[in-house]
Amino acid sequence: MALYQNSTYLHQGNNDEFDKTHSPGERITWSGIYRCTGCGKEVVHTNEKPLPPQNHHQHTQSQEKILWQLIVTDYTKKAT
Repeated sequence: MALYQNSTYLHQGNNDEFDKTHSPGERITWSGIYRCTGCGKEVVHTNEKPLPPQNHHQHTQSQEKILWQLIVTDYTKKAT
């Protein structure tokens, strides 16, 4: 789980982008911290590259398939 020390640098947002899930290798439009919905692994990712591939990490059957969800971003830095 992502941690922070100073709440001055973070604001809670309400953007539909946080509700979306993305497949491994998918190109994204928002840079930020992405969390795997199955196991909780987090990666820092930039929109210039595709998300980590399917073989980035392994899941057990109970963790289901790998899907990435945006959890932290700099709203002012969205790609156009």
